[in-house]
Amino acid sequence: MSNQFINPPALGPTNGWTHVTTATGGKTVYVSGQVAVNERGEVIGKGDIKTQTQQTFENLKTALTAAGAGFRDVVKMNIFVVGLRPEMVPLIREVRAQYVNMQSPPASTLVGVSALVGPDWLIEIEAVAVVG
Repeated sequence: MSNQFINPPALGPTNGWTHVTTATGGKTVYVSGQVAVNERGEVIGKGDIKTQTQQTFENLKTALTAAGAGFRDVVKMNIFVVGLRPEMVPLIREVRAQYVNMQSPPASTLVGVSALVGPDWLIEIEAVAVVG
């Protein structure tokens, strides 16, 4: 099993993500979008993007661990942020850097959305991991 992280020189520079990832062999793990709720479904960090991002990454960690994976195995991540503004990006990147392998970060998409299903949710993150 092998995961590759490729940044072709003809594509622009990256900041905590990789342009192309490949995976061969192993088990693929798909994690549904996780949000900033605790085990009782209560929103953590209402109105606070940084706190919600931290809780969301903790929930991703729990989900990955349950499948025998970790952030080192994540090859693709999609991040959805309600009302995304430029000043939110450094806060999200700061938290993300505490979890993902910054030497070989996953392919990633960051999208601003008008709303998520929960009225107090500010961020939702889904991930795909490949475990050897």
